[in-house]
Amino acid sequence: MKIQRRMAFHFTYQLIFYAVLIVAITLVACVIFFQNMTNNEIRRNFPVGVVQQIAQEAQYKNGEIKISPEWDKLIEEKRMWLQVVSAEGEIIYAVNTALHPELPASYSIAQLLDIQETRSLDTYAVHTQLNFSFQEPLLYMLGYQNPDLDQLMAWFNAYGQQGIVRSDAVPLLMQLLRENGSYLQVIDSESHIVQDIGHGAYVQKEYRPLDILAIQQSPSNYDTNIVTHRDKLSGMTWILYTAQAAGAPLKHPVMDSASRGLAWFAGLILLLALPLSIWHGYRYGQPLILFAGWFERMRRGQYDQVLTAKDIRKVFRRNGAMRISYRLYKEVIESFYQMTHQLAETEKERERLEKAQAEWMSGISHDLRTPLATIQGYGYMLESLPEQWSKEEMRVMGATIREKGDYMLELISDFSLIHQLKQGDSIMKIREIDLVELVRCSVLKYVNDATMSEYQFHYVGEERPLLVQADETWLQRLMDNLLSNAVKHNPQGVIVTVSVGRMNDKAYIRVIDNGKGMDKETLQHLFNRYYRGTNTEESTNGSGLGMSIAKSIVEAHGGVIQIQSKVWQGTKIEIQLPC
Repeated sequence: MKIQRRMAFHFTYQLIFYAVLIVAITLVACVIFFQNMTNNEIRRNFPVGVVQQIAQEAQYKNGEIKISPEWDKLIEEKRMWLQVVSAEGEIIYAVNTALHPELPASYSIAQLLDIQETRSLDTYAVHTQLNFSFQEPLLYMLGYQNPDLDQLMAWFNAYGQQGIVRSDAVPLLMQLLRENGSYLQVIDSESHIVQDIGHGAYVQKEYRPLDILAIQQSPSNYDTNIVTHRDKLSGMTWILYTAQAAGAPLKHPVMDSASRGLAWFAGLILLLALPLSIWHGYRYGQPLILFAGWFERMRRGQYDQVLTAKDIRKVFRRNGAMRISYRLYKEVIESFYQMTHQLAETEKERERLEKAQAEWMSGISHDLRTPLATIQGYGYMLESLPEQWSKEEMRVMGATIREKGDYMLELISDFSLIHQLKQGDSIMKIREIDLVELVRCSVLKYVNDATMSEYQFHYVGEERPLLVQADETWLQRLMDNLLSNAVKHNPQGVIVTVSVGRMNDKAYIRVIDNGKGMDKETLQHLFNRYYRGTNTEESTNGSGLGMSIAKSIVEAHGGVIQIQSKVWQGTKIEIQLPC
């Protein structure tokens, strides 16, 4: 669960980071898109579009108007001026008017109507925008010097007569217009052309009522720029056409600043994402490469070398703490470390068992080969010259062959018994038995055996029954193994004491003798199959499986067996069984 939470948190904050990156890039793209749209709109409608944008973006609160400083900067760069007129005709906001002291500080109704009609104020061309976004209407006026309008007014005053160009001034005006690449038209109130003077290659001959207004509102959509003057007395309108001057593309100042900020922000995130990606690749790749080396050494069976000294230095600090770059896989590394240790121990145990099995098989083969050699030798002797042997010699040979056969049958029987014990409960016939009576009868059998007269057996037990759930046959075999071992491995005159009783919730059987005892090595390997001990002078009668079988029987009944012994101080065997 810890590594799941850590991985979830780790990849969640990565997802958030990259989501922010995607959102930032998307915002930059959107801002750039809208900026291009706005810039194109301003370029087409400049300067009319500027005053419209200013009016839309302005903020008005408590009698004060607030406009972005970027617009102020653009107005100053273009040598224009801006005034915002309140409903009372007062100027509540002004930009760059200090350079134009002739501008009025307030306006009357007549002045505002005249400006609205003529689109001019004295020598300034003026564009207006009436805004109703706030509680009271506000008039935005953007003015600028127009040399073409000044020129047109000078020509009108110098060469005009009754609303048209005087006939004697036409040649001079024609020359001036051609030098400037300009064209002059005079139209009447019905939009009919009365006069046309100058170079008119780029001027259409017929105008619809809205054509002139369209050119004035969106000059960038046309090849020409125009200024007009209408003579109220004659009703004639003078129109001066000049070539459209190519200039730098106009940009929305506020949108341009925002896009630059977002572009820097997106670029910064990209710069951070690059080293972060490299760091993540190194962080995730290094442990995986380390794991690959571990698995390769495991494949070769080098369990004790899976974690080399170099790997340990990479993963752990000198104080034993795990390094930060590997903490994400903390539980994995710790489990892997424990697994390799267990595999190494398992491999050592397997080698030990294989060695013990080889020794066991070698001993079994030896013990089978020895009686078989005796039986085979006597068989050859009896087969070749049976008449040469006396009855006594024949009896001795038969007895020897029987003894060797009995030994081999005992050995084979013990092999079969061990195999059966591996099957566990499937061969057990569990029922309720009296452990006191079973142990007493087992000891009594050895006491009454005439061949055991040189050994002393004592029984110590309770009078009342001690009931246990067990297989009577197997427990009898257990007692036979313990008592026969006490006799077989000790000299005559040894005293064997057998006791049975209850201790807490366990039933116990103790077999104690005062014989030769065992050294530490023999005691350590006593339950190993086919181990007879280190005493080479001892008889090799028996299969060597007795104590191994005894332990298997006890464990099959859910009990434990413990042995204490010292050389020449006797042996104590204690068995505990559940009541």
